Amino acid sequence: MSRIERLPWRRIILIALSIALATLFVVGSFETLSKSPAEGGYSSATWAGFVIDGIALGAIYALIALGYTLVYGILRMINFAHGDVVMAGAFGSFFFLDAYAKSGFLNRHPIVALLIVTAVAIVVSMAVALLLERLAYRPLRNAPRLVPLITAIGASIFLENAFRGFFGPQAYGYPKPDVLVGNTILLGLEVPRIRILVFVVAAICMLALQAFVSRTRTGRSMRAVAQDREIASLMGIDVDRVISITFAIGGVLAGIAAMLYASTYEQVRFDMGFRPGIAAFTAAVLGGIGSIGGAALGGFLLGLLQALGPSLLLSGFGIPSPFQLKDAFTFLVLVLVLVFRPGGLLGTGEREKV
Repeated sequence: MSRIERLPWRRIILIALSIALATLFVVGSFETLSKSPAEGGYSSATWAGFVIDGIALGAIYALIALGYTLVYGILRMINFAHGDVVMAGAFGSFFFLDAYAKSGFLNRHPIVALLIVTAVAIVVSMAVALLLERLAYRPLRNAPRLVPLITAIGASIFLENAFRGFFGPQAYGYPKPDVLVGNTILLGLEVPRIRILVFVVAAICMLALQAFVSRTRTGRSMRAVAQDREIASLMGIDVDRVISITFAIGGVLAGIAAMLYASTYEQVRFDMGFRPGIAAFTAAVLGGIGSIGGAALGGFLLGLLQALGPSLLLSGFGIPSPFQLKDAFTFLVLVLVLVFRPGGLLGTGEREKV
């Protein structure tokens, strides 16, 4: 009995779980890929479409995940209301875009209209993020970590119900200009134009953020505060200002993501921030929360997993509606990351000192 008790049971269970998951992955993928289109399988063009959709969705997740990882890197807290900051930006831009569409200005001057709408989404999301930081989080900055976490959940519920009360529970159609309707041939593939816009804008935003954090004085201050707030304040850094700037940057990225997400799915609703918010949080954990590169990598990987996973794994087992389970894949990825690598793919994996 003493020998049995000394066995590394946790490692044994993890190895057994890994073998079981690998077996399911191999069997499901083999069964799916072995089916021809006539037998209910997918063609190569369909698989290419899945990849394109996954990359575009992952780009949006990456933008939202950057907001999570910036706040966590500075305050060591999870801002669960960040998805609702995205929702607020989408609603703010909707009213301008709807007016432009009805007047015809959207199709006559699509670039100008989209720039104005994006600016409105950024301003609204940034204002909501700054209000959350000033009214909800700053008074609790020195409280136990569970208190800001509960506050963030409460703020999320408040924002959702406030927007539901103001604008109703129904979904509003989110118009887009005619230039973004249809497909474009890219590398021999038909790619929706909105997907190209999403990827290009997201890539520019991620590169700009990385350059800002690594090369500007404010970015260096943010990194200093992330390392040690007390020492940074002793060195003359205004910690409150840095934290406000961090929330503002997260709001800017949330506003851009709101416009891209709403344009992709062509609707806005009071609870539209919940799913992408949870998915982006999972992406941040997957890549290594607190790491900008990790958030970007996690977003793209999760988008591809959601686009490819249900069809690749579940279709082979005869699941009738595999695409309805993509949210289950999100939580499965979150659990697996927390079990096998809590620090994320680009995280240090070091235990936090308390």
